[in-house]
Amino acid sequence: MSEAAATSTEGFTLDDLKALTDADMRRVNQVITDNLASPVALINQLSQHIILSGGKRLRPMLVILGARACDYGGDDDALLAAVIEFIHTATLLHDDVVDDSDMRRGQQTASAIWGNEAAVLVGDYLYSRAFQMMVRADSMAIMDLLANTTNTIAQGEVMQLLNIHDADTSEARYHEVIYAKTACLFEAAARIGAMLADAGEAEQEALRNYGKHLGIAFQLVDDALDYGADSDVLGKNVGDDLAEGKPTLPLIHALENGSAAQQALIRRAIEQGSSDDFDAIREVIGSTGALDYTFGQAETHARAARANLDAIAPGEYRRALLFLADYAVQRSF
Repeated sequence: MSEAAATSTEGFTLDDLKALTDADMRRVNQVITDNLASPVALINQLSQHIILSGGKRLRPMLVILGARACDYGGDDDALLAAVIEFIHTATLLHDDVVDDSDMRRGQQTASAIWGNEAAVLVGDYLYSRAFQMMVRADSMAIMDLLANTTNTIAQGEVMQLLNIHDADTSEARYHEVIYAKTACLFEAAARIGAMLADAGEAEQEALRNYGKHLGIAFQLVDDALDYGADSDVLGKNVGDDLAEGKPTLPLIHALENGSAAQQALIRRAIEQGSSDDFDAIREVIGSTGALDYTFGQAETHARAARANLDAIAPGEYRRALLFLADYAVQRSF
């Protein structure tokens, strides 16, 4: 592959990404399967329900791609990719309880099937299993990173809870939440690959910043799709954020730019946590350019993610990372 081809995503597809990472992701999935086992039947049923339900696996894939881009040739990338997926899955279990969600990835949530108590406790189990597993990598630096990341995620969950039903949530506060809840795990996943490879500080920082901006772009698109997508395509109910009283960026922007009547409509929906006026609010979001604004911010962060890869040597794995930045803002679910 020429250097020009390795720095462009033209002609690179999702199928190419899957082919490039297939063997490594099979290793990751085997580690996941091996470490899900528990003598408690409910833990097996519930954790398998969500982990094996067809998620994108973007976060563990970042570990693999970062490691390969930095020429890592060992086995701990699969182990730590599985750790990242366990941490992510634990957050999903807890999120669905907090949000009272009944649908994720096109199927019932674990909490809807087994109840909130079981979902919370199995989420705790996955967190503790993740920490058991990361010890095997025998890297204090990586353990420190993942411990801090997990703590940041928990803080982000509490910050989001404080913002719920608060129509005065600022854009700055919203960005604090999406960094803590989402982007910091992308950031850690991308950096771990470089750490495993003993890459230099420049490469580690490049992949850390790449992951941060990728994660922010990913969450911005998620929040936009909650108002601009179809439930069947999205795999969850559109309007959930509104029903939960979450002031995400499309609502924040519409509140700042709508008429007095439009602002009153949105403010009431946030404060009451109601999707009764979802269609009317979606029209306001469209008329105020809130979706375009949100997607525009996502593209800005995707460009920042791509720019950070200038510090990574050209090659097929760097090309895959570039493609993921494009995919994050072009996806429909």
